[in-house]
Amino acid sequence: MTTTRPLSSTAERLHDAGLRSTAPRRAALEALAPGGHLDASEIFEAVKSELPGTSLQAVYGVLGALTEAGLVRKIEPGGSAARYEARVGDNHHHMVCRECGRIEDVQCAIGAAPCLVPSEDHGFTVEAAEVTFLGTCPDCRAADAAGAAETDDAGRASGA
Repeated sequence: MTTTRPLSSTAERLHDAGLRSTAPRRAALEALAPGGHLDASEIFEAVKSELPGTSLQAVYGVLGALTEAGLVRKIEPGGSAARYEARVGDNHHHMVCRECGRIEDVQCAIGAAPCLVPSEDHGFTVEAAEVTFLGTCPDCRAADAAGAAETDDAGRASGA
């Protein structure tokens, strides 16, 4: 009698999404599992020691398949590389710092998708609204304030 080893939850998720469970797909999902918003290069760095034969291009291919299968969400903040996250299936948005690129998740104020209703739907059936709030994070604001204080101090010291 042979016994089969139980699938890991990552392998099960891939299988349930209709994808083969390959080492690169499992590694990418596991790199995203702790949370956060990683770009392809960061995911590549996270998996390359486990998968020494992989390439950045292969990671992009894996992320494309995972995104298409709904296991990963791709977000594209203006002016920066696409980011990927494992948090899917809920109705959340993103807060992006214009200075450092930090991204934080923000719950939808209304709760139910699509969260916002357009003033004109042009005949579309609206299923979702992706909202990106842009601003300056607390760390960058503090750094800006410290820099301004140093500039003021230097100006006073020179007699300006």
